Parts: sequence; structure tokens; C-alpha cells
Amino acid sequence: MTRKARLGRCGVLVLAGLLGVSFDAATAQAEEANKADIEALKKSLAKYEDYTAAVRDLYLSTVGCVYYAGEKISGAMFYPKGAMGIHFVNVPSVGQKLDPMKPNVLIYEPTKKGLKLVGVEWLVPLTPDIKEPPKLFGQTFMGPMEGHYPLIPREFVHYDLHAWLFRDNPNGMFSPTNPNVKCNKAEFPMLEKPTKMMPGPM
Repeated sequence: MTRKARLGRCGVLVLAGLLGVSFDAATAQAEEANKADIEALKKSLAKYEDYTAAVRDLYLSTVGCVYYAGEKISGAMFYPKGAMGIHFVNVPSVGQKLDPMKPNVLIYEPTKKGLKLVGVEWLVPLTPDIKEPPKLFGQTFMGPMEGHYPLIPREFVHYDLHAWLFRDNPNGMFSPTNPNVKCNKAEFPMLEKPTKMMPGPM
């Protein structure tokens, strides 16, 4: 290898190293910003630990406590074994501009002491102007998929993102289901089949 070639190779390695450091720094900054936003979101939702406060703000219960067996079905979304809990949906907010500080859904777990706030969810209807899946907190939404029948009409084709802000999840904060959330204390437990995937930007 000639001296010129060696110098050129060294230059490429140095540039690659600098780009790597820059990328890692940008990633770390983004993660820290996301952590700060998530902490702010948790504080803003504290009042909804009382589910009656949620109802007063038009988060209305879909009654059933949803859980999944973890089965894999071709052409359907995959949900690891676990629960999604009871969804309280703020219907007027669905279809509005995506707001990281105002989730469309509050998720509760039925316990001996009543309903416990464990997570939240954002819903984005699939519309012709969507060119790519929505993102929040550096996370890409799942979907597009049919509505979660029977609690939501199948015709409601949408993207969604869950965040288990108030209950640890071994599958990760943004996993769609949480094995630590249970429906065995629910009045209406609902074992759902995985939701059908639909055509659209993915």
C-alpha cells in the first residue's frame, strides 16, 4: 500500500470515527430529551390515578379488560402474551393533531383496591395524507391495523402506540401488551385475537 493510499485510509477511518461519535452524541441527547418528556407526561397525568377524574375529562371506559395469549397469526399484528387492560378513550381527541402530552387513551388495571392507572395509548386514524407511520418519543407507531373488535369497530383503521408509564414491563415501556398487568380481577375480561394488519405506510 502506497503512502498516499495509507493516508487516505486513515482519513476515512478518522472521519468514520468522528461521525460515529457525533451520531452517538445525538442519540444520547435524543434519549435524554425523550426521558424528560416522559417524566413531564407522567406528572401531567397524575390526577388520572383517580379514574373519576378521567371520566370528568371525557375519558370514557370501554369496560372490557383486554388481554392476549401471545399467538402469532399470519397477516395480523403480533401481541406478546399479556394484557392491555381497560381502555378509557377520549373520543373527541382521536383524529386531532398528535399531542405527546395528551394521550387519546388511559389504561387501567382492575385490582382488589379498584382501578389502577398503568399506561396510556395514542391513536392515529389512517387517512390519505399519512405518508409514513407516526412517531413519538423516538418510537414508531404500530400499524396500520383494523379496530380492536368488538370494543372498537373494525372499520377504524389506525396506528397506535402504548406506553406503560406507571407499571414496569419486561417487554419494554412501549410494548403493546404488559405481562405484569392482569385481568383476573376484571368484571369483564376479554381475550382478544390479534388485530388484522391493513395496507398503508409502514
